[in-house]
Amino acid sequence: MDGKRLYVGNLIYSVNEENLRDLFGAYGDVESVKVIEQKGFAFVEMSTPEQAESAMKALNETDYEGRSLRIDEARPMQPRSDYGGNRGSSGGYNRSSSGGSGGYNRRY
Repeated sequence: MDGKRLYVGNLIYSVNEENLRDLFGAYGDVESVKVIEQKGFAFVEMSTPEQAESAMKALNETDYEGRSLRIDEARPMQPRSDYGGNRGSSGGYNRSSSGGSGGYNRRY
């Protein structure tokens, strides 16, 4: 394992940073915890790759608050240049002065 940052998935929505610091602290020094609220996942960064690997091996697929944890090495964030749509060309709101069909330019 190269990195020291872990993806922790399948969490209960009420989990908080302190809960995860306590859980992962048994496997080394926890540098940071970022809980993605109301999404069921978080990122935990350990002090060394060895500590991260130890935590991952020990905790992956174990029960935590009634859910089976899913732990993997976190992948680097990729820049988001396209959100999967072709904005502005054919859908959504059309602000053209020729009448458009997006709800603007209504006449009453």
